[in-house]
Amino acid sequence: QVQLVESGGGLVQAGGSLKLSCSASGNSFIFSISDVGWYRQAPGKQRELVARISGSGRENYADSVKGRFTISRDNAKMTVSLQMNSLKREDTAVYYCHRGWNGQDYWGQGTQVTVSS
Repeated sequence: QVQLVESGGGLVQAGGSLKLSCSASGNSFIFSISDVGWYRQAPGKQRELVARISGSGRENYADSVKGRFTISRDNAKMTVSLQMNSLKREDTAVYYCHRGWNGQDYWGQGTQVTVSS
């Protein structure tokens, strides 16, 4: 049974920083070769990719967060993190951790990030 548990969300002022963390359970080898990442969903909008990192370490970012957000993974600890700097009001959303491998998708329960002006 794979579980993803996010932490680190909260309320922050515009220009501030937050770090999200996601802890995974399950097979550590499969985790290490899986794509893992972060998606977000704002009210009334579709869920969108924020950042992801492949098993080989390749990183992808949404254009809206490039240069501000950094994704990282620790395969030994089975965690994936998202460092968010220079936060903007439009970053307000529920952030979801995702793991994908061999056609299987797993999602965390989500953590709220609210950026105030």
